[in-house]
Amino acid sequence: MSSTIDAGPPLKVAAPPAKPLLLWDADCSFCRKWIFRWRAATGDRVDYETSLAAGDRFPEIPKEAFTRSVQLVEPEGRVYRGAEAVFRALAHAPGKGGPLWCYEHLPGVAPIAESAYAAVAGHRKFFSTVTRFLWGNDVTPPTYETSRSIFTRLLAATYLIAFVSLWVQIEGLAGSLGILPAAPFLEAVRAKLGGAGYFLYPTVCWLGAGDGALNFVCGAGAALSALLLLTGLAPAPSFVLLWALYLSLSTVTRTFLSFQWDILLLEAGFLAIFLSPPQLRPRRGRESPPGFGSIFLLHWLLFRLMFTSGVVKLGAPTPEWRNLTALDVHYETQPLPTWTAWYMHQLPHPFQAASTIVMFAIELGAPWLIFAPRRLRHAGAAALIFLQALILLTGNYAFFNLLSLALCLLLLDDTFWPPRWRRAPPGSGDAGRTPRRWPKLLLLPLGILIVAVSTMEMTDRVRIDLPYPSALRSVQEWISPFRTVNSYGLFASMTTYRHEIVVQGSDDGVTWLDYEFRWKPGDLGRRPDFVAPHQPRLDWQMWFAALGTYQRNPWLIALLQRLLEGSPPALALLGRNPFPDAPPKQIRAVVYDYHFTDFDQRSKDGAWWRREYLGLYCPVLSARNK
Repeated sequence: MSSTIDAGPPLKVAAPPAKPLLLWDADCSFCRKWIFRWRAATGDRVDYETSLAAGDRFPEIPKEAFTRSVQLVEPEGRVYRGAEAVFRALAHAPGKGGPLWCYEHLPGVAPIAESAYAAVAGHRKFFSTVTRFLWGNDVTPPTYETSRSIFTRLLAATYLIAFVSLWVQIEGLAGSLGILPAAPFLEAVRAKLGGAGYFLYPTVCWLGAGDGALNFVCGAGAALSALLLLTGLAPAPSFVLLWALYLSLSTVTRTFLSFQWDILLLEAGFLAIFLSPPQLRPRRGRESPPGFGSIFLLHWLLFRLMFTSGVVKLGAPTPEWRNLTALDVHYETQPLPTWTAWYMHQLPHPFQAASTIVMFAIELGAPWLIFAPRRLRHAGAAALIFLQALILLTGNYAFFNLLSLALCLLLLDDTFWPPRWRRAPPGSGDAGRTPRRWPKLLLLPLGILIVAVSTMEMTDRVRIDLPYPSALRSVQEWISPFRTVNSYGLFASMTTYRHEIVVQGSDDGVTWLDYEFRWKPGDLGRRPDFVAPHQPRLDWQMWFAALGTYQRNPWLIALLQRLLEGSPPALALLGRNPFPDAPPKQIRAVVYDYHFTDFDQRSKDGAWWRREYLGLYCPVLSARNK
């Protein structure tokens, strides 16, 4: 190749090949890399040979032309060169005709494309180095056979954790004697909304929302996710059922399943339906490969999750993230701190500020690498995994980190994994059968809809006001009950204080005894511990309640009433009941201001926390005014 491509008159050969033939210079290492990629795209629809091996068959093509550019010889005898030759060769691959159409129909595209081709041709060594830096030695389109298998198993494990974690709490949260009983809630919805309630509150619990039904849904979800994790059977139908079951529980437990990882699990689980092969019993070599669209939608989900989390911090109403002081208080004020967070809190401000800068660099920069060539995409995955590992080591965020890590691992295409892990190429197990695929008539409009609505959700979240069509807004509202296309943005506002609600009971109104929670701060000497990936839902909600008033958290009054009744399911959510024989006659919630101790104080009395009494959180309740 040279730095110029001769336009010249069109060439025709007297003895054309039976199918398109692309001739390339064997001495060009840059060409060799990209020929592999083009061959992978076009398959056997186009032949590729070096000019040294096949150039003599076409004496009409000057020998020096082979060193200037690739030459495409079509079956009708026409010869094309340069960028046009590449576009015409790729147009023989399904879905790859767009570049050729632009080349032929859009003004300016042809001269720009040929100039770019000439620039690359004139600096082959430089662009070969750039190619190696961006893609490595393999520039073929990425495949995700092994990555899909790893992702779907991790997603099944996440579902299993989520269902089991909720199962051990479900009666206390939404059972007949729980804090927010599901059955009366659904009855009230039916009475108020009639048939519309079935759509606005989608749940299988319309068939039954008693304790047995709730346990059955949790158990069915746990069993199905365990079966999928262990066997990989019927992945697509399994993910449909898991999505429906978890959506059902999210609907009836209301505030207790309103966290970002809950909607993230629903969205990732829904997209996993179309990532999975539609076969009931996928086998190596006989399952359809993951399509570009399904991979893109999950990459797009990870992009929205991470990038939006960075943007909302910059635009937060409080200045802690912008002035780099957020991590000075984060480890102390996060919902359920760990003992490692105590140590992180002791580190000096320069370290915390530097950590904040690194966090912003990852959340705002690494997501863009998701759509970059292989090596940059893998580097972006490494940065995001590093951030998730740090969060995992210093906080209790349920299954969020596991789910995020699964999405990050899906950025690593099959070239990353050891050869023994890699899946067999589709069709190798049974050459006589074509793997079934999801129909494009379903995937294309669904993908466009998800991208459109999710983009609107993301821009709304970061307060960018765009004139979206009213029809798209209607679609957004219509699908919102299914919690499957969502907006994200973790820690948009930094809480700079830690108020803790302590629930107390009394038989005489004078002596008050503390109810001890299992995981949230209470006893000053109890070490903050790790509980993730399990999520104690009540402990988490107590953190949120302390940020507001009891009027805005009616569920907390319901909790106090259950404790006055001595409800066994509600008491089972707590760590210690100071009234084991009979419920107290009075109950109240008081507020303390909590802070981590420092090394000196802890060495003296062993306390992890210090606190200061602030006052009552809500009026005292008694058995007679339940």
